[in-house]
Amino acid sequence: MGDVLALVEARLRSALGEPDARAAVTFLGTDRIEVLRFVDSGDPALVRYATLGMSAHPMADPTATLADPVKGPRAELVLSVRAGLADTDQVLRPLAVLAASPQVEGVVVAPGASLDLGEPLWGGAPFSSVLVAEPGGLVADLELDEPLDPVRFLPLLPMTGNEAAWKRVHGAQELQERWLTHGTDLRDPLRRSVTLG
Repeated sequence: MGDVLALVEARLRSALGEPDARAAVTFLGTDRIEVLRFVDSGDPALVRYATLGMSAHPMADPTATLADPVKGPRAELVLSVRAGLADTDQVLRPLAVLAASPQVEGVVVAPGASLDLGEPLWGGAPFSSVLVAEPGGLVADLELDEPLDPVRFLPLLPMTGNEAAWKRVHGAQELQERWLTHGTDLRDPLRRSVTLG
């Protein structure tokens, strides 16, 4: 487990630079989840938060009678937001909660899924849920030795309540196309809901 997390942290550092802050959260009955904060060296107005610990164990299909301790998808979560517009550092604990959900709730976090916190991502945030996007853009998948599955770094896109409800009806692809059509800045921590109709 430790070896996997050391490799994951090395991959995050090579892709995002040196973290300027980190926080650890432990939930009863789960392994420790860390959240690392990176300031984008190319754009200091951008801050990224990445989980570290979710990939220590493979995610298990909740319908499986016995979880495989070796094989299964592994992932970490990455959230990118514009710095200085809101107190987004409050997202550290909510991100750790989301990263612990495979251990706590037995869910498999995959692209297209919605993760709902039931509370704002940070104080005053218009978002209480996120859409899990496709990996591979910001941080490349981390291949592990057989038989372990690669670690995928899944971007999180904050959703307003209206967007989350609309996504449940129309699907992730339709919501992403709506964002694209309207030129929505998904990194704006203060943005309003995209026009839905």
